[in-house]
Amino acid sequence: MSLPSLIAQPAELHALVDHARQTFQSRLDEAGQRDLAAWPPARHAALERVLAASDFVAEQAARDAQMLLELAASGELERSLAAGELRGQLEQALAGCASEDDLARSLRRYRNRQQARIIWRDVNRLADLAETCRDLSELADASIDQAYHWLYARQCAQSGTPIGARSGEPQHLVVLGMGKLGAFELNLSSDIDLIFAYPEGGETTGARRSLDNQEFFTRLGQKLIKALDAVTADGFVFRVDMRLRPYGSSGPLVYSFNAMEQYYQDQGRDWERYAMIKARVVAGDQASGAQLQQMLRPFVYRRYLDFSAIEALRTMKQLIQQEVRRKGMTENIKLGAGGIREVEFIAQAFQLIHGGRDLSLQQRPLLKVLATLAGQGYLPTPVVDELTAGYRFLRYLEHALQAIADRQTQMLPDGELERARVAFIMGFPGWNALLDRLAYWRGRVDFHFRQVIADPEDEAGANLAGVGDEWLPLWQNALEADAAQHQLVEAGFADGAAAWQRIEGLQHSSSVRAMQRLSRERLDAFMPRLLAAMVAHGNPDLLLERLLPLVEAVARRSAYLVLLSENPGALERLLTLCAASPWVAEQIARFPLLLDELLNEGRLYSPPGKAELTAELRERLTRIPEDDLEQQMEALRHFKLAHGLRVAASEIAGSLPLMKVSDYLTWLAEAILEQVLQLGWRQVAQRHGYPRRADGSVASEPDFIIVGYGKVGGIELGHSSDLDLVFVHSGDQQTETDGAKPIDSAQFYTRLGQRIIHLLTAQTASGALYEVDMRLRPSGVSGLLASSLAAFERYQESEAWTWEHQALVRARKLAGSDAVATQFEQIRARVLGRERDGAALRAEVGEMRAKMRDNLGSKSTLGGTAPEAFDAAATFNLKHDAGGIVDIEFMVQYAVLAWSRQYPELLRFTDNIRILEGLEQAGLIASSDVRLLQEAYKAYRAAAHRLALQKQAGSVGGDHFHEERRGVMRIWRELGLA
Repeated sequence: MSLPSLIAQPAELHALVDHARQTFQSRLDEAGQRDLAAWPPARHAALERVLAASDFVAEQAARDAQMLLELAASGELERSLAAGELRGQLEQALAGCASEDDLARSLRRYRNRQQARIIWRDVNRLADLAETCRDLSELADASIDQAYHWLYARQCAQSGTPIGARSGEPQHLVVLGMGKLGAFELNLSSDIDLIFAYPEGGETTGARRSLDNQEFFTRLGQKLIKALDAVTADGFVFRVDMRLRPYGSSGPLVYSFNAMEQYYQDQGRDWERYAMIKARVVAGDQASGAQLQQMLRPFVYRRYLDFSAIEALRTMKQLIQQEVRRKGMTENIKLGAGGIREVEFIAQAFQLIHGGRDLSLQQRPLLKVLATLAGQGYLPTPVVDELTAGYRFLRYLEHALQAIADRQTQMLPDGELERARVAFIMGFPGWNALLDRLAYWRGRVDFHFRQVIADPEDEAGANLAGVGDEWLPLWQNALEADAAQHQLVEAGFADGAAAWQRIEGLQHSSSVRAMQRLSRERLDAFMPRLLAAMVAHGNPDLLLERLLPLVEAVARRSAYLVLLSENPGALERLLTLCAASPWVAEQIARFPLLLDELLNEGRLYSPPGKAELTAELRERLTRIPEDDLEQQMEALRHFKLAHGLRVAASEIAGSLPLMKVSDYLTWLAEAILEQVLQLGWRQVAQRHGYPRRADGSVASEPDFIIVGYGKVGGIELGHSSDLDLVFVHSGDQQTETDGAKPIDSAQFYTRLGQRIIHLLTAQTASGALYEVDMRLRPSGVSGLLASSLAAFERYQESEAWTWEHQALVRARKLAGSDAVATQFEQIRARVLGRERDGAALRAEVGEMRAKMRDNLGSKSTLGGTAPEAFDAAATFNLKHDAGGIVDIEFMVQYAVLAWSRQYPELLRFTDNIRILEGLEQAGLIASSDVRLLQEAYKAYRAAAHRLALQKQAGSVGGDHFHEERRGVMRIWRELGLA
């Protein structure tokens, strides 16, 4: 929504404005002021408008006409304040305060001045919603902080300085601003929710009688509240609400950090998590405040998917609705249906559920959270656009209601004059037109709120009510075994006895027996619904077999059961994926956090491209402190698991063909390796400093590359593929690092390689990232972990076997220095493109292939070479048997080694499909044979992928792929490799 329109002043407000203007003018006349006559017409029009809108501004102008003139003369009515300007003005205003009465007076007069300026700019549409809220919040921050420091100095003079018993350091209060203040979203007449804390216990020193730190800060807190909240002849600064502190009004006014942490850990309630989302240090000790918020973060944001939070928010909303009805507040635009609070609940539901893992949601301002929900795919963009526009409208209306009398209200007025004023401020020709627009936005907000928060069993979700009720007796053991088995068979289970045995096995499992009451209630609500969904989906026997391990795995983290109960679409997608693939079912059972991916169908079936993958992972890691290795490793693993599932889901759904599946899985590995390299580089450099180059310069970025061989080098990764890696660097053994514990540069890069392997292979709660195979490095397992470019070239030129040169055909840089990669490519080109004896090459390649076939091929058919290899009773190993994948790979590698000296363009690509295209373009292999090899290769790999998703070995019946196998074997012979 844009700013509300400026409209002509309605006739019913003329008398009001005339009276207010005459009063203002008479005060100017009494003071002998003539400045008003010099005002430009636009400022006079703005004055008329603000006097029509706000009794508060009219009263301030009548009380202190000079104040309004000074604001006009300074230009502050027409311009935004610069950063820090407000705080600087208040500091000047408080400079001469000699007593607490002086402090109170100066704070209030400055507040009234700023309030008049802010209302003037808001009513005249010189400031948008963001500026108005920001100015109000900065006014609160400055008032609290400067009042605190003024009072602290005098309290120390009187009672001594509070000292920490453990640290021996002076202690300061930490003032947490909650709610709208914490999020820089204060409204025109908002109270401020505060919590007071101090770092540690101890007592004051420097006074005749020492005070306990608790007592010192309690007295200080009481004075601070009085300085801000007490109503005097000059009004008040801000109404202060302390009820959000631990134990509410019955608890102590201030808490030590340890007491705060203990309370939230032991007794913190769901609504307190909700409140703490927006907590911000607004005054006092900012550094210690940051430590406190870090201590409390695990309470607010759970590391696991926390879908149970939605139940707490729903309960809170129901309590609010009861209060609204009891007090007749349906016209309340904050608490009523479709009001401001519902937009806040929507945003904070996603923050509480997902914020522990998605750090982009750990922010305070509501509009930024909404934008993140759209950007990260949690909510469709059109929904977020409506919520944003509706929220802006409601907040502008809230400000219009409050601008009139500086009164904290969100209730629609019932008097004709006030209605006319509100409609005028909002830019509507009359009250009914405003009501129509308000009804539209409240309807849209309430609709979206019900989609997110509404109980699946209530009227809004009536289509789900009663789902699975027919399975309640069976699950609750109210049936005899025979009756239970009969019901299962009647519903569509092929083997009722086996199904009942599995269900009983779950009920009697140690995980279920150990469940607490709330978790057991959730399981009892979920299982009947799951059984009904399995029957409706089809093939319930298979689904029961694959899904019960997942149910058992999440039994003690029952928030996942709530997720599936709350989201029928997610449950349906889970059934579809698990029915299609036991591999997917096993992944989700091992890592239930993947259930989060099922919530958004569009995102699940639309994996991002390479650039988006890289940017998303980089952004995710930048939100984690550099020294939090555990969280970095978990973030990497969750990223891999989540995107791997999205690729598998897309493959199952048929939206990604085989070649794209491998592309995405390879891009995923590259994005992860790039970040792992950066993490490893930082960690080794912190210990040893940065390597020096031969010219004496310091390498601020790694002169190092991760080279991929095999499937990752050939852009052919599968879902469970390991990574064949080689590390190459340009470090100089004669130079040392520049740190406190220097080592030579070659040793530095070896340690970097060790660190990378650790980051990739370490087992955490989310498993390992990848299995890594380093045996293709120079000299294999006995060689150095990281080779210099010179050593790599020497080995390839003088020691490497032909099969190692074959492997080099598929080698390419995955991550690291572009400069080192360029030199590596030059070495690769020289090695692969050197002059070779054609007959000797054919013999070596053929011999190596025969050994592999003998060792790894189907024994019963002599590796697919026996005549019976084509019988239905035989098996065909897609990879290793004659005519299979390895034959094609060996032919491509042979061709590159044999002909790249004359045709260097063959070295451009590392994947078999494009190398085959190069062979065709060079006229080295007939087009028909290239098509045959490409199609056979893709068909074999597609079959292997399907088998992998079914957790089956890579073999099919001997009656499969006859034409492809015979064609591959023919071309093998024609190349002279047999």
